[in-house]
Amino acid sequence: MGLVVLLMALTALPASAWDEPGVPPPTPMHDAHPHPDPDADADPLADLALPDLATDPGSALGDPASGGRAPGPALAPGAPAAAGGPPSEALPPAVANPRMFHGLAFDTCMTPSLDTMRRWRSSKYGAVGVYYGGRGRACPHQPRLGHRWMKEVQRLGWRVLPVYVGSQSPCVVAGLKKTYRIGRHAWRQGAQEGRAAVRRARAVGIRAGSPLYLDMEAYKYRQKKCARTTLTFVRGWDRQVRGKGYVPGFYSSADSGVAHMRAAARAGARDLPSVIWFARWHTRPRLAREPVLRGSAWSSRRRIHQYAGNVKERHGGRTLVIDRNLVHAPVARIR
Repeated sequence: MGLVVLLMALTALPASAWDEPGVPPPTPMHDAHPHPDPDADADPLADLALPDLATDPGSALGDPASGGRAPGPALAPGAPAAAGGPPSEALPPAVANPRMFHGLAFDTCMTPSLDTMRRWRSSKYGAVGVYYGGRGRACPHQPRLGHRWMKEVQRLGWRVLPVYVGSQSPCVVAGLKKTYRIGRHAWRQGAQEGRAAVRRARAVGIRAGSPLYLDMEAYKYRQKKCARTTLTFVRGWDRQVRGKGYVPGFYSSADSGVAHMRAAARAGARDLPSVIWFARWHTRPRLAREPVLRGSAWSSRRRIHQYAGNVKERHGGRTLVIDRNLVHAPVARIR
């Protein structure tokens, strides 16, 4: 899932980087290190100097508690202020107690073959990020991915991190993602795509209680109108996913989408993601010391750090181009 502002061209890699017959090199996906636009508007949430986000011990996955605060600055028209419900509301046992994984994971654009997954059991990785759905995927055609693949990789001992690449921010940085920008009705579109994410998850055997990670590529979140639209979409998506018994997660670059979610949390916004997957490359893998996430929001047990991207690794005689991640977060329940 690694996206680089400069969009490193994987297609320029030598043919030796791809050992699986018939598998084309993936197109570049992520912008892990966005550079804020110096001419952009000021942070749209900076003037909301509310106390740091609190988490309620009784809430699922440390979801932000309202604490009596006013709702955040980007409520969609017609969306209730307490859209997420109080932290104490009843939750399915699987959501309140999700299956956790703590260790290293990799993700790659094209779903590897089962034989490759078997061979890669000799690696240091214990989980794999899978781009299971969404119109914005860089590798939209995944002939190997299905219910059987999910069951088999689980049988082999792998844990799965399901990633949904849907519509992107109106001010997305990556040129290849501008085709998939959020439209005029952000809340409605987010809700529709949230329902689609759940349907697709069920189709490939991902059970309720599993996390679904929304991939939102780097965007210029300091632009006020764009920030409002993006946050409204994310909240609509989260509300649908959570309401159907899944755990909403969020992937983006640390200095872009993750910084935006953090600011929204400080401002008291509801319907925010339960788990944060942040991309900060060229650093040591670490969960608790990410500068953007200092404080009580999204504890280190609800985080994934993507610390390197577009790197080649070879295990068991098979080479893949991957992104590297350190995980302490929920993983999929495969039926």
